Amino acid sequence: MTAVQTDTETGTGNGTGTDTGTDAELKALAEQAGRDLEDASALEILQWAVRTFGKQFCVTSSMEDAVVAHLASRADPGVDVVFLDTGYHFPETIGTRDAVEAVMDVNVITLTPRQTVAEQDAEYGPKLHDRDPDLCCALRKVAPLEQGLTKYRAWATGLRRDESPTRANTPVVGWDEKRRKVKISPIARWTQDDVEAYVSEHGVLTNPLLMDGYPSVGCAPCTRRVLEGEDARAGRWSGSNKTECGLHG
Repeated sequence: MTAVQTDTETGTGNGTGTDTGTDAELKALAEQAGRDLEDASALEILQWAVRTFGKQFCVTSSMEDAVVAHLASRADPGVDVVFLDTGYHFPETIGTRDAVEAVMDVNVITLTPRQTVAEQDAEYGPKLHDRDPDLCCALRKVAPLEQGLTKYRAWATGLRRDESPTRANTPVVGWDEKRRKVKISPIARWTQDDVEAYVSEHGVLTNPLLMDGYPSVGCAPCTRRVLEGEDARAGRWSGSNKTECGLHG
C-alpha cells in the first residue's frame, strides 16, 4: 500500500502525469463517451477507460464495498485504487481497505489530509464536523483528493443514480469541471439489487457495517444507522441540510 500525505497549502501531491489531451479535447471525449457508453456494461466502460487513459486512470473507493475496485481489477490488474483516510473512519472501513489490499489485484493508495485530527482540533477547535461539516469535509476529503488526483486524467467512482435525487443524472462518463478531469461512474445505472448480485457472484469484499444498518458508510461522527423506510443516505449528516461531502459536486 502506498500512503500519500497531501499538502493543501503548497499544492504538492503524488506527482504529475503526461497530458492525454487539452481540457477541451478531454471534455468533448468525455461527453461523447457518456453518450456512446450509456448502455454498455460496467466492465466495458472500465475497459474503455483503461484503453484511453492507461496509468493516468484510477479508481476511488470509500471502502463501503469493493465492487468498482473489483471490476477495475478485471479491466486492468494492479489498477490504482485511491482511498481517503480522513482520520474519522470506522475501524470496519479501515479493515475493509486492508482486506482489499491483501486479496485483490489492485494498488491501494491511501491519501491523508495535511493535518491530523489533533492538529485540526488545535487550529479550528474540537468537533469541527459538528459545527461546520462543510469545512471539515473540505479539509479532510476534498483537498486531499484534489491533490491525490494530480497525476491522473480520469478517475472512477461508485456513484449510482438510485442512491439519491442529487445523483439521479449521473453520467456513466462525464466531465469533472472542477478538477478538469474525466469522471467515470461505471455502475451509475445499477440498482442495489445489481450490486448485491455482483457481490454474491464474485465474492466481493464489503464493509461489515452494510449488514449492521448502515447502507451508506462515511466518517463515524457523521454517520448513523438508517431507520426503516428512510433513504439509503439518510444516515449521512443526519439533522442537517448537507447531503454530499463535496467530492461529487
